Amino acid sequence: MTDEGYIKFRADWKKAPPLPKEKLKELNYWRQVMYRHHLIGACENKIGFGNISQRWNEGVFFAISGSATGNFPLLNEMHYALVNGFDLNENTLTCEGPIIASSESMSHAVIYQECPEVNGVIHVHHLDMWKKLLHKIPTTDKTATYGSPEMALSIIDLLKNTDLKNRKIFVMEGHREGIFAFGENLKEAASVILDFFKKYNLLKI
Repeated sequence: MTDEGYIKFRADWKKAPPLPKEKLKELNYWRQVMYRHHLIGACENKIGFGNISQRWNEGVFFAISGSATGNFPLLNEMHYALVNGFDLNENTLTCEGPIIASSESMSHAVIYQECPEVNGVIHVHHLDMWKKLLHKIPTTDKTATYGSPEMALSIIDLLKNTDLKNRKIFVMEGHREGIFAFGENLKEAASVILDFFKKYNLLKI
């Protein structure tokens, strides 16, 4: 299905205590909704797919599900990292927490950077939906692979030169099955995804 478990940026990870459990409630709730519908999870080879993040404070700092957490039916405070900086030109990202940040953290980071109004981002996988939406909605460059500077730059291009900021959802052509959505909060980001899945009758209840 995917090789999403492999981090392509240079990560400066500082092992640190977990983030406050109370502040992760919304993240955990919407992650479970995505997991229940098989939009976040793990494939047969145990490689996880999909991730979720939430702006943590002003600026581009955000909490995100950690690398390879798709295998877990339930997440807790040990499964999230705080991204506190990134440099696209250097392809570096700094994070802290009990686990290293997701391999898709760079893609989340540029959305928060370019969209101050966004407070929640969700990345899911669904082949049928991916096929239906490919080039019907904003679509990243087919040469851009997941987690790479090229993908981040392609996302920035879509945000600046298409109606992506209004649609709040895009397809990753170079990352088969990959779909991203975002919103003012995680509820809005999830609703954008679920509305499309309901439209095409693809949700697993």
